[in-house]
Amino acid sequence: MSKPRRGGLRRRLKHSVRHVLALLPQRWRFAFYRQLVNCNPHPDKRLQLGIATTAEELEACFGLLHDAYVASGFMKPDPSGLRVTAYHALPTTTTLFAKFDGQVVGTLTLIREGVFGFPLQSVFDLTPLRAQTGRIAEVSALAVHPAFRKTGGMVLFPLMKFMYEYCVRFFDTRHLVIAVNPNRIEMYESLLMFRRLQAHVVDNYDFANGAPAVGATLDLHAAPELLRSVYAGRSAQRDLHRYFTATTLPHIQFPERPYFTTNDPVMSPALLDEFFNRRTQVFATLDERRRRLLHAIYPEESYQLVLPPLPPLAAATHPLRRHARHSLKCPARLEYVASGLQSAELEVIDISLNGFLARTTARLPDHVRGVVCVRLGEGLLSNAQAEVVREVHRDGEVFYGFSIDAPDLAWQRCIFELEARSSPTTPWRMPVVGSGAEAVLPIDEPMPA
Repeated sequence: MSKPRRGGLRRRLKHSVRHVLALLPQRWRFAFYRQLVNCNPHPDKRLQLGIATTAEELEACFGLLHDAYVASGFMKPDPSGLRVTAYHALPTTTTLFAKFDGQVVGTLTLIREGVFGFPLQSVFDLTPLRAQTGRIAEVSALAVHPAFRKTGGMVLFPLMKFMYEYCVRFFDTRHLVIAVNPNRIEMYESLLMFRRLQAHVVDNYDFANGAPAVGATLDLHAAPELLRSVYAGRSAQRDLHRYFTATTLPHIQFPERPYFTTNDPVMSPALLDEFFNRRTQVFATLDERRRRLLHAIYPEESYQLVLPPLPPLAAATHPLRRHARHSLKCPARLEYVASGLQSAELEVIDISLNGFLARTTARLPDHVRGVVCVRLGEGLLSNAQAEVVREVHRDGEVFYGFSIDAPDLAWQRCIFELEARSSPTTPWRMPVVGSGAEAVLPIDEPMPA
């Protein structure tokens, strides 16, 4: 039998199986799908999982994604042979890879909410989800090499486990959202416990070349118990609860972070120029608003040279912030005087040179001043005088914006090392600091809401 005939037979067989399954009650279908789980807790040693950071790794991921999307009808072929979107240019986006024998055979992209929002919010309402506590990230751009799609989840399940652990431990994410083809949604519902964002199917999803899509979400705080409720008592290779929450895969290379940062930006000016100007025309197609936002995110001159140009008037009337903000998740304590000595436990989530944003369950007085101690990393403490300058209500939580009178050496070092990390072509130099609270540094404005 020729290959085309065998391929046609497989497609007809799959269609027949889907048709039969569709006639069964949902709980039977879901039970059937769970019987197909094969999450080997000891995968092949040639498997490697990590974050795409080099031009070669990013090109391999974008190329694999392009071929998978073209084959599925989710995009038209691009002359570059790559699928690259504007979201990949953001420091809040992370591309994961799975390699086998050094070759990229799987990839997915995690998009935490940033200046562009999420791809799926163009067609799905996230308002109810935003009303809950915790940050949101969209799981997008999933692709597995054809040679590894019929190997019982040899690549897919390790990649999903990496995604789960990365979001819980490093990405400061509570809610995952996805937009998938209606033919695939029950896999996410039955195996991973996603629930639909809305009952109806979107018939035309522009981000996937007009294909139909279903939106779904997963609360990562609730996920362990949800998984335990359906997988408890199964063998190790069938138990996704144990696989995600207790199994250790030495194949995963987690990022090394001296500070408690929550992003892993990799886009240097050279990488942005290569993938968004030279190989594709993504930057050329951006509207003025998105161009301005990119210029605000990457204010360094080395980035400005490769970013899409702004109209002269827009550049003149929208000055850029002098100091960038950096996303972290740091424990902190504020001590202040209000009817006696008071203290409040904080979680710092964004910092700049002279300010930070923190969430807390305590109610803080307006414009209260006190001493804040922030644990920026393992064994790295910073102490400073701080003042509450604004109260922010977002994502169902209360946040406070603080200004810092004079950042200490630990805070300064953290800021400048993070700026050097996000701008790898710019040599980093520790600023000259004076004694005590005096520091020869530019003054930053308090962090805006």
